Amino acid sequence: MYPAEVEQIISRHPAVSEAAVVGVPDARLGEAGVAFVLLRPGPDADAAPSSILAFCRERLAKFKVPAVVRVVDSLPRNASGKVLKYELRNRAGTPT
Repeated sequence: MYPAEVEQIISRHPAVSEAAVVGVPDARLGEAGVAFVLLRPGPDADAAPSSILAFCRERLAKFKVPAVVRVVDSLPRNASGKVLKYELRNRAGTPT
């Protein structure tokens, strides 16, 4: 899985202000993606997880589409502003 590629696609969705994708172990696939997204304020925010998955399905190969999209209020960051993906992996658990 290539999280940066998936993050770029998700970030193009009109309801998304920022995205971070992590891989987590998956019994069937070996690894599955979990996307954490920050939403822009507006009417698109209500349908965002299903809308984001549909958006990804149109633009990515099937195996690259995240298994889950989770809307969050913030992404964990270190002092220099880098997203702490290991914390997101801990939050993600298993996608199925």
